[in-house]
Amino acid sequence: MRQSVKNKRGIPIPTRILISGIVLLLQLGILFVMLNTLSDRSVLIYTVSEILAIITVVYIVNRRGNPSYKMAWIMFILIVPIFGITVFMLYGGGRVLPHLKRKMRNCESHNMPLLKNDEEAQNALKYDDYPHSRQAEYLARESGYPLYKNTSVEYLSPGEVFLPRFLEELEKAERYIFLEFFIVAEGEMFDSIYAILRRKAAAGVDVRLLFDDFGSIKRQRKGFIERLRRNGIKVAVFNQIKPSFNLFMNNRNHRKIAVIDGAVAVTGGLNLADEYINAEKRFGYWMDCAVILKGEAASSFAVMFCNMWEFTTGHRLEAQNYLTEYSVQTGGYVLPYCNDPLSNKNVAAGIYMQILNSAQRYVYIISPYLIIDNTMTEMLKMAARSGIDVRIITPHVPDKWYVHPVTQYSYSELLEAGVRIFEFTPGFIHSKIFVSDDSVATVGTVNMDYRSFSLHFECGVWFAANHAVGDVKSHFDEIQEMSREIKLSRWRKTPWPIRLKRSILHLFAPFM
Repeated sequence: MRQSVKNKRGIPIPTRILISGIVLLLQLGILFVMLNTLSDRSVLIYTVSEILAIITVVYIVNRRGNPSYKMAWIMFILIVPIFGITVFMLYGGGRVLPHLKRKMRNCESHNMPLLKNDEEAQNALKYDDYPHSRQAEYLARESGYPLYKNTSVEYLSPGEVFLPRFLEELEKAERYIFLEFFIVAEGEMFDSIYAILRRKAAAGVDVRLLFDDFGSIKRQRKGFIERLRRNGIKVAVFNQIKPSFNLFMNNRNHRKIAVIDGAVAVTGGLNLADEYINAEKRFGYWMDCAVILKGEAASSFAVMFCNMWEFTTGHRLEAQNYLTEYSVQTGGYVLPYCNDPLSNKNVAAGIYMQILNSAQRYVYIISPYLIIDNTMTEMLKMAARSGIDVRIITPHVPDKWYVHPVTQYSYSELLEAGVRIFEFTPGFIHSKIFVSDDSVATVGTVNMDYRSFSLHFECGVWFAANHAVGDVKSHFDEIQEMSREIKLSRWRKTPWPIRLKRSILHLFAPFM
């Protein structure tokens, strides 16, 4: 029987996470003591460690990957050679074991071919809007999911506006409900969803829930999974936390996906936890968003879920059994996409750069984090210097004390280039949005940071020439009104201790 202790909110923390942390610390402590003991006894050991550190650094420099990420590993290894090399070998600097890559590619091999390219939609977009057709072509080629035309997009924000609409769509389910979230937390939000899931499962609807262990483990009471399963809900846990070093433990499933009967799909920044609907106050007012898709594009999210379910459980879900020929006659174009650490394709960062590169008038961005490498920084600066109105909204109230200063580290360079930066003063903003020129937008789970771009499983939806683009733009304007603009002249007067803290934490940005 799994014992538990309680956190401040009264929700038990499973002993498993405590044991895992203690065991990992013990392993690190023993390793550190052994290495120090050896170093004290022998100059040879120290010399060998330096040689190994140099060899490892040469390897890191010459491997493919983000230069900023490489630099963080290089500094770590040169400061504490053997310890740094050991951690690098364990976590691989973003490297994922080949067998996991093969496993995911195998899952995709029998599901992805079911999604057919709509050549009519592709040709129409090229005719209507050639610059944005390049973005769609990029996404389709890199992520593997096609462009759709017969799909409606409904943009919803904040969470307390989204939840009633989501419950309404769940109530309509007749065949299946697939849910995949980073955080599933017991509370008011989940209870309202669970009540519907329980009834639907009893009525014969295929209800499946997949959540990330790291994101959810502190947010559920004892017996949570067993209770769901007793009510007919199939549950899978992604990448369970274990008391041992694991190359894959650093890669989490950060996606937020709901698929209903193959006709309706949901994605965005919202998890299933009370702070997302402001039923619980954690960091002031929580601002977030989601989109509800109806029509052909829901098929792509159904395939995404089937791939991840098989990858997590080993049980194959034949996606062909869950696809529906359902279309909504509406204007515009829709293209769902996903990003994962199992390939060398950085799809999410790529589409953000494509939007910046194609903009003619403006690019407005919302992200809870702004932990970006030199390439993304230069893209933002280049757009601003070429006359594009680039605006970024980040939180004023942080959710992590050590991450917010790293977000702010980038402000000076961007402000000097003409980028306008705002901080959402009522609380924490968790939305992930790009919108440009009243014509194209993307909403999803992808933060502007190293983890989302390189280490996590993510997803989003790109849409163009759709009325929802205007809804996103209008909402950005509303949020900007609630935000404080950061002025360069005042920012330059920041006290040096604060600047020093940002600079030091920035060194570890790729690990955050």
